[in-house]
Amino acid sequence: MQRRVETVSRIALTIALGMSATTAWAQAAPEAVVAAPADTAEAPAENTGGVEEIVVTAQFRSQNLQDTPLAITAVSGAMLEARSQTNIQDVANQAPSVTLKPQGAAYGPSLGASIRGIGQYDFNPALEPGVGVYVDDVYYSTLTGSVFDLLDLDRVEILRGPQGTLAGRNSIGGALKLYSKKPTGTNTGYIQATYGIRNRMDLRASFDLGLAENLALRVAGVAKRQGGYVTKLDYGCLNPGSGVTAQVTPAEGCELGKEGGVNYQAIRGQLRYNPTDRLEINIIGDYTNEDRSNAGQTLRRAVYSGTGDINPYAVPIAYDNRFVCGKYCNYASYTSLADTGRAGATANGRSKFQGFGISGQINYKLNDTMELTSITAYRDYTTSFSNDDDLSPLAHSLGRSNLDFWSFSQELRLNGSLLDDAIEYTVGGYYSDQRSVYLAFQDLRYAGLPQFIQNDPVNADSKAAFAHVSWKATDKLTFTGGIRYTDEHKDYTFVRVAPNGGPLTGSTALINGQVGNYDGNRVDYRANVQYAITPDIMAYGQYATGFKGGGINPRPFFPTQVRSFGPETLETYELGLKTDLFDRLLRFNVAGFYSNYNDIQLTQSFCDFGGGFPSAPCAAPSNTGDAKIKGFEIEAGLRPAQGLMIDGSMSYIHFKYKSIDPTAGGPGRPNNVQYNDVPPYMPTWKWAVGVQYEVPVADIGTITPRIDASYQSVIYSNAANRFSNRIDAYTLANARLTYKNKGEDVEVSLEVTNLFDKYYVLTNFDQSIAPTGGGFSLDQPGRPREWAVSLKKKF
Repeated sequence: MQRRVETVSRIALTIALGMSATTAWAQAAPEAVVAAPADTAEAPAENTGGVEEIVVTAQFRSQNLQDTPLAITAVSGAMLEARSQTNIQDVANQAPSVTLKPQGAAYGPSLGASIRGIGQYDFNPALEPGVGVYVDDVYYSTLTGSVFDLLDLDRVEILRGPQGTLAGRNSIGGALKLYSKKPTGTNTGYIQATYGIRNRMDLRASFDLGLAENLALRVAGVAKRQGGYVTKLDYGCLNPGSGVTAQVTPAEGCELGKEGGVNYQAIRGQLRYNPTDRLEINIIGDYTNEDRSNAGQTLRRAVYSGTGDINPYAVPIAYDNRFVCGKYCNYASYTSLADTGRAGATANGRSKFQGFGISGQINYKLNDTMELTSITAYRDYTTSFSNDDDLSPLAHSLGRSNLDFWSFSQELRLNGSLLDDAIEYTVGGYYSDQRSVYLAFQDLRYAGLPQFIQNDPVNADSKAAFAHVSWKATDKLTFTGGIRYTDEHKDYTFVRVAPNGGPLTGSTALINGQVGNYDGNRVDYRANVQYAITPDIMAYGQYATGFKGGGINPRPFFPTQVRSFGPETLETYELGLKTDLFDRLLRFNVAGFYSNYNDIQLTQSFCDFGGGFPSAPCAAPSNTGDAKIKGFEIEAGLRPAQGLMIDGSMSYIHFKYKSIDPTAGGPGRPNNVQYNDVPPYMPTWKWAVGVQYEVPVADIGTITPRIDASYQSVIYSNAANRFSNRIDAYTLANARLTYKNKGEDVEVSLEVTNLFDKYYVLTNFDQSIAPTGGGFSLDQPGRPREWAVSLKKKF
C-alpha cells in the first residue's frame, strides 16, 4: 500500500512538473479557446457518397489512414454503434486476422488476443500478452481487465503485424489502440437507455462541458446488467438414486442458477487544458467495477483415466459423459467433499473486478517544428474469481483466485521535422514498473496433489529507447525507418503452503520459497518504403520485427519445473496497397505478409527436466520451436449511392512449423505440439460484410436498416491440436434498425444479435489428456439470439 501511495504521488508530481515547466510561457501567451482535437476520426457530417476519411496516429503523428504505410483497421465510434458493438471483443468480427475472446472461468475477467496467429490467452501475470493493448496511449500490460466496454470512443485502431519499434515489447502480433473522445467545451452530450432479452438494462451517458475559455471537461459512464444464458442444474435432483445428494427439489425446477450474466459499471473523465495553440494538457481518470456470475460454460467430454482420487461420492461414480448436460447447461456445484487427507471445499462461482487508472498527457510545441509529449500513467486493480473446471456435481478441479496488480509508466516523445517537413522524426524513451500478487487456493484432485495455497508476488520492469524517422525523398516516394532497444526484468517468488497456513508435504512443499528470475534485452527494427502511384493509390513495402518478453513458469508441480523461458521473436516482410477509387466511392486495401516466427512460447503437457521427478503433471511454458507464417488481408468499403454503405474484409493465414524441440514436442512427445498443428485461436480464413442504407422518410427523419455477417473457420484452443479442443467454423449475423428524427437529436434502435440463433463456441478449456489432465474439456458457448431496444437523446 505504501508503494502504491508513493507511485500515485509520483504521477501527480510528474504531471505537476510538466505543467509548471510551461506556466511562464502559457501566462505570457495570448488566450485561446479549446480547439477540437486534431487526431480524431473524422466522419463527414452527412453521407456524401464517399468513403469516410479517418485520421490515425500509429506513427506518432496524425495521418490519414490511407497515407499510413501499415496494415491498420480503423473504426470510428459511429461505426461501432451502427454495428451494435459495445465490447472490445466485438470489434474483431470485422477485423481481418484478429481474434479477441473473453476467457472462461479458470482465467477470470481476462481477454485472449491474437493477430495473425500470434498472441496469448493465459491470464497469469508471469506471462506476457502478444498483442499490445493501449487506451489513450497508455499500455495495459495484462490480459486481466482488458475486456473493455467501448465507452465514448472516438476510434479504434488495430495495427496488424509486429509493432516492435512503434508500440514496443509484447506487440509482436500487433497492437490494439482505443482513443476516447476529447473534451471540446461544446456543452453537449447524450443519454442512452437500452432494454433487452433476459432483463438486459444498459444506461450510457456522456457530457462535454466548457468550464472556462480554455478549460473543458468530458465525463462518460455506463452501467449494464443482464441475466445469464447458461443454466446450472442440480444433478442429484434430476437423477434421484444416483448417489449425489440433491440441493434443491423438483418443485424448484432443479435449477441452481445462471451463468454468463452481466453486471458492469464504468466511468471515465477527461480534463483538457488548452491555454494556447502550443500547449495542451489532458488528465484522464477511469474506474471500473464488475461483479457477475462466471462465464457460461458447458462440459464437452469427460474421459478421466488418471490415478487421482476424484470420486468421493456416497457411492462410487465414475467421472464420465453422464455429466455432459447439453448446449446451455452444466452440473457445476462449486463443491468438493472431504476425503482422506483433504478437507471439503466450496467456491462462489463469481467473477469480480475493480480497477482504476489516472494518466496525464502533456503536448507542448517547443517551436514550429518540434513538439514534446509526456505520458504518465498509474493503473491499479484487484480481481477475484473461482472455477469448477470439471462441471460435475462434486468438483475434482476447484480453485479460488485473487489477483492484486498495479503499474506505473512514463513515456517521453519528441516529434520534429527538418528541411521544410521533408524529414519527420520521433525520439523517445519509455519506463514501466509493475507488481502483481497472485493468491489462490487450489484443489487439484485429478493430479493427486494435496490442497495448497499459493501467494506469489511477481515484479517486472521495462526500459526502452526508440527513434523513428521518415524522409519524403520526392512528392511520391517516402522512406521510413525505426529502431527500439528494450531491457526488461522479472522475478517470481513461489509460496506454497497448506490451507491452514502450515507446511505442505511431498514435492509441492519443495517449491515453497523458490525464486525464478528472468532478464533480457532486445533491439527491434523497421524499414519501410511507400510510393504514391497516384493521389488515391499508395503502395508500400516493409520489414519489421517484434518480440514477446520471456518469463518464469508460473505453475510448477515439482522444483525442477521452476524454470525461466526466453522471449519469442518475429520478423515480417509485408507488401501493401491502399486505394480510394472513383472519387472515393470505393476503398480497397490489401496486404500480404511472410513471417519468420522463432523461439515460440508454448506450454508443455509433459516435460522431462530431470532431478528424479516425473515428467507429468506439467504445465511449463518453453521455447518450443520455429515456424513460418504467410497470408493476406483485404479490407474494402463501397459507397455506390447516397446513404448506402457496404463494408467488407477477408483474411487468410497459413502456419507451418519449421522445427520443434524434441524435448517439447514432435513424434517423440505425442501429447505435445506436432508439426501439423496450428497456434491456439488462429482461423485460417475469416471474412465479414456489412450493409446499411439510410432512407429519408418524408419530413420525420431517416430509417437505417443494417445487417452484418462474419465467418470464422476452424480453430483450436490448445497448441497441441486435438478433437477435444477443436472449435468448429461458424457464421454469425447481426441486424439493426435505427430511426433518427429530423433534428438528429433522437434515435430509436432495434437490434438483434446472432440473428439466426447459431450455436457456436467462443473458447475451449481442454484438460482431457491422460494421465496429467483432469479428464475434462469445457466449451464457452457464445450468446444465443438476443434482442434489444435503445433510445438515445442528444443535447
